Amino acid sequence: MNIELTDFARTRLFPADRRPTAIQDTTPAQFVARLNTEAPVAVLPGYAPFCRLHVHRNWTSTKCSVIAITDANRHLLRSAYEARTRGELPVLVRWFEGLEPPVANYLVPILYSREQMAKEGTPIAADWGIVGCLYTMAPGEIPMVPITMMRNALGVEEGGSGVPLDREAYRRAAEFWSAHANWR
Repeated sequence: MNIELTDFARTRLFPADRRPTAIQDTTPAQFVARLNTEAPVAVLPGYAPFCRLHVHRNWTSTKCSVIAITDANRHLLRSAYEARTRGELPVLVRWFEGLEPPVANYLVPILYSREQMAKEGTPIAADWGIVGCLYTMAPGEIPMVPITMMRNALGVEEGGSGVPLDREAYRRAAEFWSAHANWR
C-alpha cells in the first residue's frame, strides 16, 4: 500500500504562509515518506468504505486542532462565511482566536482510495490519497464537522464525496461541535 498527498490537502496542511495551525517541522515530502514507511498505531474505518484514517504518534510540534468551549474562552470565538476552494460555496465556520492549544499527541491522516479520488476528479497514482489530517490528543477520530457531512451529501459537484447524510452521525457531530471549535 502506498500513500500520496493530494493538492487539496497540500494547500490546507502545508500552506505557503506556514501558519501555526498547519503541520509543523516537516515538509510535505518528508510527511508522506514517513507515512509510507512507518506503520500506523491504528487504522480506523472512515465514514464510507473508500475512507480510512491512519493514527500516527505526532513526531512534530503540530498543535491539537480542536479546543473545548468553556465559559472562560467563549468570548474568543469568531465566525465567518468561507469556502475551502474557489469552486466551493462559502459556508459558516467558527474558530477561536487568541488561544494556544497543546501539542497534539497524534496525527491522523484522512485517506481516500484511488477509485474515490478519480470519481472526485483528482486522479492519483498511489493506492490512497491524503485529503486531510486531524491533530488530536487521543488516538481516535474527531467527528466530521456537520457542514462537511452536508457538503458530502450534495455530491462531488459541490466539493463533496457523494455519501448520503447519516442522520445519527450528524447528530453526534453537531453535539460534539456545539461544545468544541478549531483555533487560528
